[in-house]
Amino acid sequence: MTGKLYLCATPIGNLEDITYRVLRILKEADLIGAEDTRHSINLLNHFEIHTPMTSYHEYNKVEKARYLVEEIKKGKNVAIITDAGTPGISDPGEEVVRQCLEAGIEVSSVPGPAACITALTMSGQPTRRFAFEAFLPADKKERQWVLKELKNETRTMVLYEAPHHLLRTMKELYEVLGNREMTLCRELTKIHEQAQKSTLKELIAKYEKEDPRGEFVLVLRGKSFEEIEKEEQQSYEAMTIPEHMEMYLAQGMDKKEAMKKVAKDRGISKREVYAEVNIGERG
Repeated sequence: MTGKLYLCATPIGNLEDITYRVLRILKEADLIGAEDTRHSINLLNHFEIHTPMTSYHEYNKVEKARYLVEEIKKGKNVAIITDAGTPGISDPGEEVVRQCLEAGIEVSSVPGPAACITALTMSGQPTRRFAFEAFLPADKKERQWVLKELKNETRTMVLYEAPHHLLRTMKELYEVLGNREMTLCRELTKIHEQAQKSTLKELIAKYEKEDPRGEFVLVLRGKSFEEIEKEEQQSYEAMTIPEHMEMYLAQGMDKKEAMKKVAKDRGISKREVYAEVNIGERG
């Protein structure tokens, strides 16, 4: 009989955040795949869990996932834990899930702490729509591509950052996104937990004077639809109304349809467009 894979969320700081179900599964599992066994042994010892562990991390995830799949096929139940939070979120957990599903193995995610959700809900930023970016790519070219993509993101954005890279990342975000409203969360669920709701400019000034401490989650407000509309309208101001009309006529639109589109683009009335076009034609 084939076993099962369990993704078990573990505390991101406060040990009281672990669930009864996670504790039961970790005790009953035949094997635990841990991102860092040296780190996870403290958690297991605290809750008197004696299940054998094996390392499962970014640098062995493909080969070790194959091993875990074979163990599950033999009938073993395997639990995956990360250093903190939910496996599969900004860690190698997704690889073993992919291999298990391709092998027809049942996968169950046992919910619990996740830094991105914890920060988002306490940020005071809009929560209905959000984009999770985790850590920005280390590769310079890829990093610039992602930042450029975020420039016009209308959803709330959630990013992770280590203290020694925080100031650089905020400056890069400011350069590309402008002085966006942001909540900076640190040391989530721990004694010195803090959520600082401010702007990128003010937070940069703050951390130019003091050293960042702890792990950070950045929650940035997305660009409003009004801002995007205004920028689009301003981009059309570089051309005259007759030139704007000609652009749409060249695309095959009839005069009436083109006039309506120009008016919408520029945020003006069709009457104003009609007047400008007629003046141009008479001239």
